Amino acid sequence: MPDGGGYSLAQKAAIKGRGAISNHTPRFEREVVEAFDDGWGSLTEEMPSLRTTLTREAAKSALTYNDSPDLGFDRSINPYRGCEHGCVYCFARPSHAYLGLSPGLDFETRLMFKPDLPEILARELSRPGYQVRPVALGSNTDPYQPVERTEGLTRRVLEVLERFGHPVTIVTKSAGVLRDADLLARMARRKLVRVCLSITTLDPKLARAMEPRAASPMRRLEAVRALSSAGIPVAVLAAPMIPGINDAELERILEASARAGATSAGYVLLRLPLELRQIFEEWLNEHYPERAARVLALIRQTRGGKLYDARFSQRQTGEGAYAELLSQRFSLALRRLGLDRREGGTSRLDCGQFNPRADSRQLELL
Repeated sequence: MPDGGGYSLAQKAAIKGRGAISNHTPRFEREVVEAFDDGWGSLTEEMPSLRTTLTREAAKSALTYNDSPDLGFDRSINPYRGCEHGCVYCFARPSHAYLGLSPGLDFETRLMFKPDLPEILARELSRPGYQVRPVALGSNTDPYQPVERTEGLTRRVLEVLERFGHPVTIVTKSAGVLRDADLLARMARRKLVRVCLSITTLDPKLARAMEPRAASPMRRLEAVRALSSAGIPVAVLAAPMIPGINDAELERILEASARAGATSAGYVLLRLPLELRQIFEEWLNEHYPERAARVLALIRQTRGGKLYDARFSQRQTGEGAYAELLSQRFSLALRRLGLDRREGGTSRLDCGQFNPRADSRQLELL
């Protein structure tokens, strides 16, 4: 797809069902490609629909470590790069630029997967000196996005973690997590797993525009209910909260989640790092032109006059009167619904069952 906006009706039809509406050149590239009318109707002719492609990636390691004070984990696993859900607000989009690909449409159509990730993970967990702490599965891109139905990488990773007795938290906005309910229930009985469902809105129309290939809000609530019924602890993330778009739904999302059996909840204010600012602005002007200026003004109020502030302790919740009000609303809703008293959090996961020799053949000789 060409760089920039100004798409014709034919081009818009080709990207129907996707989140981003452009494919801007990644920030590390020296050349910029722009659409050009050559006189042969190339900008108005019918275009084929964008299809998802999947490319094998040779993984050097399975675990990625971080020392961010904003995160509740210090290591994570991501079986896939890019995400077909197409969430227009996804903070992970700019990471595609490191692959020479656009954080726009490329992020949701040109995916990478790591077929040998489970085997690499097993080797890393078996290394002498490995210190066990809960690992986050899906911290960057969704481990249950549509390609997982055929690839099954996430299931294989969970099987390794179960075998080693390693605790894990899962973040997803897919009802596909129910496929692994049997495995997750076993791990839950050993206090080895917690699932976090991201529910951004209860409005199906907004969800289709904002996160076009993710499960509907009702399907996610059904997943919360099913997981909870199976004895699997479930948290709900009302994230991101977007000023002037879905922020009014915060309490309703938490109420519906509590009724479905969520054990805890969290929220994050919209983050717009790097190329994501332009991607989000384009989406906003396309879908909500009448309120675009107001939404952007509210975002700037929470970011010191800018669209994004990357400082630790600020980037997740923002600052200023609006951000403080959102934080107060969230805290009041948690107390009212009892979500602040229910069992949850990575501190509840058991690290004492970890067995670094789970794959050791020496045990077969005993």
